[in-house]
Amino acid sequence: MNLTITDAASSFYINEIPLKEGDTLRLFVRVGGIGSGGFSVGVIKELHQKTSYIVTKQGVDFFVNEDDFWYIDGMTIHFDEDMDYLEFISPKFEQIDHPDFEDE
Repeated sequence: MNLTITDAASSFYINEIPLKEGDTLRLFVRVGGIGSGGFSVGVIKELHQKTSYIVTKQGVDFFVNEDDFWYIDGMTIHFDEDMDYLEFISPKFEQIDHPDFEDE
């Protein structure tokens, strides 16, 4: 499992949620609703498990549980301040919202 969260992305989450040093934020696979029907990355404040993959940025643990490794593994999460846009980049899928599992 590998996950990159840029400094800009961690600052975005810390300021928007808000989070403080010692907090933990789970990143998970979220299935979109009516109209989109695609996948995205959801977030929720909760405690990590022993088997979670953890990235610590600015004193906050961002983590992924094993059930969500398939989607988030290899992903880079970046916040583009100029566009005010949170970007999710995955080398595994051409379209991150509608992954083509045959490409794996």
